[in-house]
Amino acid sequence: MHDLDAYLARIGLRGDPDIARVHRAHATSIPFENLDPQRGVAVSLAPQDIERKLVAERRGGYCFEHNLLLRDALEALGARVQLLLARVRLGSPPGSVRPRSHLVLRVEDGGDAWHADVGFGRGTLLEPLPFGPGDEHEQAGWRFRIVEDGAELVLQTIIEDDWTDVYAFQLGPTPAIDVEVCNWWTSTHPHSPFVTSFIVAAQADDGTRTALSDWESLGARDGGFALTEQTPTGTTASRVSSAEVGELLAGRFALPGFAVDGSGRLTTREG
Repeated sequence: MHDLDAYLARIGLRGDPDIARVHRAHATSIPFENLDPQRGVAVSLAPQDIERKLVAERRGGYCFEHNLLLRDALEALGARVQLLLARVRLGSPPGSVRPRSHLVLRVEDGGDAWHADVGFGRGTLLEPLPFGPGDEHEQAGWRFRIVEDGAELVLQTIIEDDWTDVYAFQLGPTPAIDVEVCNWWTSTHPHSPFVTSFIVAAQADDGTRTALSDWESLGARDGGFALTEQTPTGTTASRVSSAEVGELLAGRFALPGFAVDGSGRLTTREG
């Protein structure tokens, strides 16, 4: 990491914080967003580009950017980190197989191993979990656990009183080139949901999850947008007009300079 102090300032910390504090501060300070792929800009995973975008320019990013930035910070703080690719199962029809399009971290520090992930959008972990199958963990009212499913480990969460799969991953480190390939597909393929759709999400320290999206699963309809707020006890959604998107991005997510054009696509205010 080029400037650890700048990263820590970005997430409201300084000094030599532990892994849990860094993870929680990151998850509640830097928004999840796919504004670049949605407007036709490929995502770079070069460390200097991620640091410039998410730290210096105070933007957000999606899983590859978030978790690679966290990886670099934790390594700068003395931890050892492995990259793991996961298949998202949440919202997937039974029996379908999605690509490995999500990045997860295995973090080793002082003899302990942790499952870290600050990049799952609306629903990412607030704090790391002990790595591997184990007990249920509650974070600001949200419940998580990791279970075995054949050769894979699966992160699960409670949705409507039932344990639901979030994503599955295999053990063993992932080469950086595989992450690059998955990121390229995710940010450029015409059928990737991060190219065809739009989402921005943020998490508060009290567990409230806020999202602005055109994804129907988050309450949007008929090509419009929806603003949703989710807590462990319920979800509220309201329709948002195209004209309101730019103001909400700036005011609710600290992402100024964007708007929706006449065709419903995201653009910068400069064009």
